Amino acid sequence: MKVIYLWLIRLVSFFNGWRPKKKIIYLMSFDNNVGFIKRLAQRLPQSTPIVVLYRKETEAAATDLAAFGIQTIEFRDDLYFVTQLVPLLASAKLIFCDNYYAFLGGFIHSNRTKIVQLWHAAGAIKKFGWEDPTTQNRTVVAKRRFQLVYNQFDEYVVGSQAMGTVFEESYREPQAKIRLLGYPRSDRYLNSEWRKRAQRHVYQVAPDLKGKRVILYAPTYRDDKKIKMPSGVAEALSADPNAVVVVKLHPLLQSLGQRQTDDNSKIRSYDQLSTSELLTVTDTLVTDYSSVAFDFSLLPNAKTAIFYMFDLDSYQKDPGIQDDFLTWLPTPPVMTVEELAKAIKANQATDFTAFNQKWNTYNDGNATNRVIDYYADYLNLKR
Repeated sequence: MKVIYLWLIRLVSFFNGWRPKKKIIYLMSFDNNVGFIKRLAQRLPQSTPIVVLYRKETEAAATDLAAFGIQTIEFRDDLYFVTQLVPLLASAKLIFCDNYYAFLGGFIHSNRTKIVQLWHAAGAIKKFGWEDPTTQNRTVVAKRRFQLVYNQFDEYVVGSQAMGTVFEESYREPQAKIRLLGYPRSDRYLNSEWRKRAQRHVYQVAPDLKGKRVILYAPTYRDDKKIKMPSGVAEALSADPNAVVVVKLHPLLQSLGQRQTDDNSKIRSYDQLSTSELLTVTDTLVTDYSSVAFDFSLLPNAKTAIFYMFDLDSYQKDPGIQDDFLTWLPTPPVMTVEELAKAIKANQATDFTAFNQKWNTYNDGNATNRVIDYYADYLNLKR
């Protein structure tokens, strides 16, 4: 079915290759670049419309953009996408992506259209693409399909040479495609007004966090069939009796979050609050292989990061971890609940200086302006 679907996309995009290239299209599966999209829309003349194609999980962000006057269209991999939205993509002069989109493997890419990867994370602890050990077990056809998608990207906007190198190795792409401009999504963490607004919202929803040491537990996604949380994690996270623990888990990992049903528990979960908002009031971040650490390290309130990697051995095999991660992680990982509890109690400040120099080099609060200015030249827009 995948082969047939990609063949249909190829056919439709081929027959729509004649379309004038005027539009800008943003493919959105993460909600962390709304500010960039709005700023870009403000710079565009009416003759250069921007259209956001969004996945269902970013509906709230799409609603916000629509209220701003930007056209938004939900998309999924179906015949409507092939017959109605592939022709729309064929009319784009510039396409921004925030993720890997499999359909691009069948899309015929005109040399009058530029496709840019604006990745959804500032850094990478996990491996992906060709670096993922499990990729080697895929069929030859699947591997070819992956590389067809990777080859569609004309440029990769990154916040550091380290992230550029990750794409060079993971997608087998040349350094010439890397653009060291910074990630627009990172600007908000360095914007005091945005932080104040986020904090106000947090305290409106969760007034019990104000004046407390907030410990945020935000682990990465794991397949529900593979995850087995060690017993005693909740108790270890609550090792500081004066702190409040907030968990922000993927839907498949909600069992720990359900501890909030106990009125006396110091563990909380707030579905109304985004991870980005919660980071602005967090003193201690407990995570593992998640990219959330790269965002947290930019915030002035970031005091301590704890990397709780209880399944490090298995995770190194599937999906894999960057080979040199121990040389640049800002603090050594902890493996057991006992070590986690000890680190929570110690509350030792983390030095993020070298970590940020490596991964957030160009994430300096000005990335949005640089990215828009860079592509303004390509679009022949006035500065």
